Amino acid sequence: MNAIKDSVHDWIPLDPVAGDLIDTPAVQRLRHVKQLSTVQLVYPSANHTRFEHSLGVYHLADRALESLGVDEPQAQTVRAAALLHDIGHGPYGHQTEEIIRRETGRDHDEIGELLIETELAGVLEAHDIAPDQVAALVRGEGELGQLVSGELDVDRMDYLVRDAHHTGVPYGTIDHGRLVHDLRFVDGQLVLTEGNVQTAESLLLARALMDGIVYRHHVSRIAGKMLERAAERLLAADISVDQFRRMADHDLLVALCERVSDLGERIERRDLYKRATWAGLETVPDALTELSRADERQAAREIADRAGVPREHVLVDVPDRPRLKEARTRVVVGGVVQRLEEASKLVGALRDTRRAGWRLGVYAPADKTAAVGRAAEEILGLA
Repeated sequence: MNAIKDSVHDWIPLDPVAGDLIDTPAVQRLRHVKQLSTVQLVYPSANHTRFEHSLGVYHLADRALESLGVDEPQAQTVRAAALLHDIGHGPYGHQTEEIIRRETGRDHDEIGELLIETELAGVLEAHDIAPDQVAALVRGEGELGQLVSGELDVDRMDYLVRDAHHTGVPYGTIDHGRLVHDLRFVDGQLVLTEGNVQTAESLLLARALMDGIVYRHHVSRIAGKMLERAAERLLAADISVDQFRRMADHDLLVALCERVSDLGERIERRDLYKRATWAGLETVPDALTELSRADERQAAREIADRAGVPREHVLVDVPDRPRLKEARTRVVVGGVVQRLEEASKLVGALRDTRRAGWRLGVYAPADKTAAVGRAAEEILGLA
């Protein structure tokens, strides 16, 4: 059995299936897709990749399966799913996920077609693993699918610790060793055993803090919105969505610099737009929080026209309403399975904090922000 040295988990032993899967082009592409995409423009050391993260998820899945007492060959199939869970990501990961979803109708965790289209299905079948079972686990289906995609999944356990490590911030630190050790199935539900309310709270708190400080940092959001607009223009020109979704980060950046040079070169040089408007929930009409991407584009056009600036110089960014998926984590309290939101008073406070940190953004070049900001307040009806 081979092993790979990892910056977070030290040595990660590979079973024969993982060893063969890693050598495929589909998995090797993940070496060239950054885990945190535009966050690296804020935290320069955040250059780790989805390849590293996939290895970490594989490793934690292996430890959790051992703790849960799952035997081969079931465990072998789950480990394969953990390793392959991110192969459906396009360039820049989540930053282009919405574009690919609109073009194809598929999310990044719908990998069944991709398994068949590549050599991955052959590798899996050579080890007596059914590709459709792997795809189902990645979608979070079935009892063991909760381990790959759910409130207590090993994906979240790895990326919080890994992202904190590579950004240099301490807020994502969690006791993933205890988390994987204390997982159990109760009536088909993945839960944390008795005495782990605080352990679950630490996962929730880490996710909430990393969200505000790292994942939704305003510079990353601006760069991400510029990237999204540039990628849409690229797709509207002469790149098919199938070509686009199989690109690596550097492929996309080169294509943007060549074919959407105004935005591509700005992203490459970190010459980013600035905030013209940055409004919290208390000043934003409820209807604005539900804007579709098409509505955002229309609002941006109206704001640009009112401000008297080129339409391509205005971006409207309305994030999803704040939510805490981890609040649905199940824990055993007094012998009864409860959701964390029922067992912890911390959940309510964190929900309030997330709501307070929510911001609607309107972005424009630095010399246009004053005019765009005034126009945005009028068009959007901001208090």
